[in-house]
Amino acid sequence: MSLFQKIIQLQKEKKQAVLITVISAKGSVPRVAGSKMLVQQDGTIHGTIGGGAVEKIVIDEALQTLHSGKPRIVKHDLDDKNGADTGMVCGGNMEFFLEPLLSAEKLYIFGGGHIALHLSRLAEIMDWPFVVIDDRSEFCNPQRFPDAAELYNEAPAAFAEKVTLTDTDYVVVITHGHEYDYEILKHILKKKFAYLGMIGSKVKRRDIYGKLTENNGFTEKDLQKIHSPIGLKIGGETPQEIALSIMAELIQIKNDKN
Repeated sequence: MSLFQKIIQLQKEKKQAVLITVISAKGSVPRVAGSKMLVQQDGTIHGTIGGGAVEKIVIDEALQTLHSGKPRIVKHDLDDKNGADTGMVCGGNMEFFLEPLLSAEKLYIFGGGHIALHLSRLAEIMDWPFVVIDDRSEFCNPQRFPDAAELYNEAPAAFAEKVTLTDTDYVVVITHGHEYDYEILKHILKKKFAYLGMIGSKVKRRDIYGKLTENNGFTEKDLQKIHSPIGLKIGGETPQEIALSIMAELIQIKNDKN
């Protein structure tokens, strides 16, 4: 498997990595400019940028870059007789570009009703992969959501229990049933996510939050992770306006996170 095939595989598996490229190699050095290596989040490597102490140092720097999420250039001395940098005495120096490959954000929409339909159209405009989950086949099908990355015509609560999420995933709960929302939140709150929002009035929120606290042991800190009422306050009333307010909040959270 080539390095780029591995990158595609990791993206599909929603695993993060850093691509290291040698951008300058002067003197007696182990690799030439253009050489590449991939470092996964768990430290697994693919390819090499020369081995030895310099590679170990750059791997550590790559993992730091993954944590910050920002690309950077690092330079190391391979003519380091005094041991101030690499401790290597090959001669020359190398520069590396460290590029974090973060998992693409995915939007999970629980419910396929009117708001979900307009939210999905906005997600498509924003090049945001989205998934729709609804147990009503007439509200969850390829004809209604032709651009969906995935469609799940099954019980939302059952899907919420089994789905694996990461801290780059966004979850919007806009189902047609009060009890559905409680069951979904009960499972999602135990997982990682970048955003979790639930539509509903303050009365609905109070009722569901009460159940989550009394029946499931969630704390006030846990409940503060839920955005409810959902969306930015733009006075929206129609499904289109509410969908726009939700998308605006998602973008705000994403940009603040980045």
